[in-house]
Amino acid sequence: MAKPNLSDPITMRLPEEVLAAIEQIAETCDRSRSWVMVRALKLYLASEGADILAVRKGREQMADGDVHAMDEVLGEIHEIVNRKVA
Repeated sequence: MAKPNLSDPITMRLPEEVLAAIEQIAETCDRSRSWVMVRALKLYLASEGADILAVRKGREQMADGDVHAMDEVLGEIHEIVNRKVA
């Protein structure tokens, strides 16, 4: 397995109880604290982080004028549904 490209080291301050939990998980899994934190960050980015980025993309699309009127979209949906029923 190829090693991932890594950034320069970063410094982060954590609440003591969060760090304690990370250390316990790392010890239990026989992994490093960094490994636990990267996994946690990846899970965050895949869920809540992805939602935030989707909102950002939508705002950018709106600013660029890449929008559709809701009435037109609903009209197209009704046409599609009616075709499926008929």
